[in-house]
Amino acid sequence: MEPKERKGAAEGADREANGQTIKGDGRHTRAELRHQTIKWLGKLEDEMKHVCNGGKLPKQQYDSLMENLNAYIKDTRHFMERGDMIRAFEACIYAWGILETARRVGIITNKK
Repeated sequence: MEPKERKGAAEGADREANGQTIKGDGRHTRAELRHQTIKWLGKLEDEMKHVCNGGKLPKQQYDSLMENLNAYIKDTRHFMERGDMIRAFEACIYAWGILETARRVGIITNKK
């Protein structure tokens, strides 16, 4: 469903999408998305310093998993540099999801 614009907001036109009103021109949303991406990227990079193979994967598969996670981190930075905050946040959250899933099923653990 395409957003419908309504005039009259102090910050710009309001938009309505899926029954929700979105205030302003998107600058706040963009800034918040950048803030959240930086926050979660920092947490992800900190977590990556502490993970190791949980013993459920052969080294080659573990290395491939880590390469994939690092590629998503690199993609996050690339998209941020281009100003594409939606894709930057997306890449960061994909990596976070992979990391958490791998941890929950015991593929990776924290270093001792």
